Amino acid sequence: TLLPEALEVWPVPLMERLLPRHMQIIYLINALHLGQVRQEYPGDDALLSSVSMIDEHQGRRVRMSHLAFLGSHRVNGVSALHTDLMRETVFRDLHNLFPDRIVNVTNGIAFRRWLHEANPRLTRLLVDTVGPQVLDNENALEKIRPLANDRAFQKRFAASRYVNKLALSDLIRRELEIRVDPSAMFDVHIKRIHEYKRQLLNILEAIALYNAIRARPMDAWTPRVKIFAGKAAASYHQAKLIIKLIHDVARVINSDPTVRNILKIVFLPNYSVSLSEVIIPAADVSEQISTAGM
Repeated sequence: TLLPEALEVWPVPLMERLLPRHMQIIYLINALHLGQVRQEYPGDDALLSSVSMIDEHQGRRVRMSHLAFLGSHRVNGVSALHTDLMRETVFRDLHNLFPDRIVNVTNGIAFRRWLHEANPRLTRLLVDTVGPQVLDNENALEKIRPLANDRAFQKRFAASRYVNKLALSDLIRRELEIRVDPSAMFDVHIKRIHEYKRQLLNILEAIALYNAIRARPMDAWTPRVKIFAGKAAASYHQAKLIIKLIHDVARVINSDPTVRNILKIVFLPNYSVSLSEVIIPAADVSEQISTAGM
């Protein structure tokens, strides 16, 4: 993310008091860096201020993002959109000085972890259907495309998903003492808690759904379990309020007998890779509702 909380700045007096030797090294690196910039662009004080590792505008602060940039051989923007934004905004002047440093290596997944390790039941189904080449070549997954409407394949796929949902249901029962129906739709939103990730929008949708169910309880509603997980930055007050709101809404909805078999809200604490390896294989819906470019 290019949001301010990800671009840390630390007060120079604090750094000098807690890490005096580190601060000496930062001063040395910055002096060498600015010396090179002065040679190439003599008299350009605005450029020097922009690319310095020390921000002098609102009290002297160390720009950790600049330190990371100058100490790196390559800077990965991950997505093409973020890469362009880094070049045009946050690191515009540094990019002009080092035009080959910011690169774009698109986000991906570790195939073996998120399929073979996290979802062995689905892996067995794919091996039985496609063959063992799927263990080494993810492109072999294309071979299941013609089976999208095959009833036998659909049945086996649903069965493997159901077992994963049983495992997640059991974890929710153990950790939160909340019983959820594994045959319900598992609507999953697992991300860093942030305004632009829009967990707030999702929980507002849950409130709207709750009110609609209470107004028409006899309608043919699809049972749904909304599952949230993620962590907020320690000082991000608004994100902490979003977590509190999710818990407050969950307390109301989960205790209402009118919607008990139709809608449940779950927030799983202490989000980690190990927890995600249980949640993701059980997800029916993955909420990808973040605003782009943040």
